[in-house]
Amino acid sequence: MTDVNSTSATPSQHWYWEPVSRIRGDILIPGDKSVSHRALMLGAVAEGESRIHGFLAGEDCLASLRVLRQLGVNIIQHPAGAVEVHGVGLDGLKQSVSPLDMGNAGTAMRLFMGLLSGRSFESTLIGDQSLMRRPMERVAAPLREMGARISTSEGRPPVCIHAGKSLQAIDYLLPVASAQVKSAILLAALRAGGTTIVTEPAPTRDHTERMLQGFGVTLLREGLRVGLAGGQRLQGTRIDVPGDISSAAFFLVAGSIAREGELVLRNVGMNPTRDGILRILRAMGADITVLEERRLAEPVADLLVRPARLRGIEVPSEWVPLAIDEFPAFFVAAACAEGRSRLRGAAELRVKESDRLAVMSDGLRALGIEHALSEDGIDIAGSHGEGDIFEGGEIDSHGDHRIAMSFAVASLRAAAPIRIRDVANVATSFPSFSALAAEVGLRQ
Repeated sequence: MTDVNSTSATPSQHWYWEPVSRIRGDILIPGDKSVSHRALMLGAVAEGESRIHGFLAGEDCLASLRVLRQLGVNIIQHPAGAVEVHGVGLDGLKQSVSPLDMGNAGTAMRLFMGLLSGRSFESTLIGDQSLMRRPMERVAAPLREMGARISTSEGRPPVCIHAGKSLQAIDYLLPVASAQVKSAILLAALRAGGTTIVTEPAPTRDHTERMLQGFGVTLLREGLRVGLAGGQRLQGTRIDVPGDISSAAFFLVAGSIAREGELVLRNVGMNPTRDGILRILRAMGADITVLEERRLAEPVADLLVRPARLRGIEVPSEWVPLAIDEFPAFFVAAACAEGRSRLRGAAELRVKESDRLAVMSDGLRALGIEHALSEDGIDIAGSHGEGDIFEGGEIDSHGDHRIAMSFAVASLRAAAPIRIRDVANVATSFPSFSALAAEVGLRQ
């Protein structure tokens, strides 16, 4: 078993993957990006020291780390994914003399909007070219209802959070299921007067709620409603970050579509609000076995995946929020499955790091995969389940890390090499992807 969490991504802006048919390996999945972001932020506003183990040192999470240092938080990085955060308490953050650069991290920007609302100083949030195009009003709107003074540029960054009066609790029904909006409201609620209630239309990832409780915050839970009384103090704690199931998804698909071999994936997060890709692949007939399940702050398990004859499915609507980040990898699996796969209700994919529906459609077309795109989903014709599925060719990932990694996995069933352009942003979420892929048998 190898842990290369700290290995940097290839400096090349392009990948060139050779066709292979067999993979085998035993690998440790690097830390969860969503959990790593939240651990830093909550540790920063806790009282006392917090130690984070298994922290993902990808560019997105490092952006959060740098921003918190700008805000006056002492954070020490140790080897092997250990991070020490010296909390400043709920009211201890200080104004930065320069804009807070989130890089490509949409999660960071949206969560910091909640964390920094209602403070006595102004903050300006910026990011890279991709992030500066992403919508922020759906987060700003409920925060304004709480009393935050937030301005955007036609709904997009830069986001300016102005100094303002104290925040007040709200009872908010999310228009669409979004863990980022829910989390931003809950972070703002920590310093708001009264009890804030957030109601979801469907379950979304609950990392924020789990972690708040780990820091000693009492939450009120009733079905799809979560309540938080303002003014509660957070106490420093230890956080064990599970392996990121979004990163594991590429290897779950790789192990399922390969012609030969097997993979063991260690320490995969099994949070039931994040396991949509497991549900989907198992419904397609994937051979995935849980070797050992255990519970830390979050449930984790080791998974064994073997090649399987996949069949196309219609993704149930209730699974869509549970797999929203893993759909690019699912599209590759669907292309290799027998029969048609259908996805609807996934308009959220249009406003990710790229328009993932459109960009994946372009890539599938370039590799000869029959499909039909809709406003909120896609139909993929699938195959007969044998032989080469993808033609060789060139893919433009549009700087989207998940699209780049998904098409790298497609090389397992390709007739010719696949060249993928604009892959530098893989370092945002999975800097060790190339190294782990090479270890299990993929070839550049």
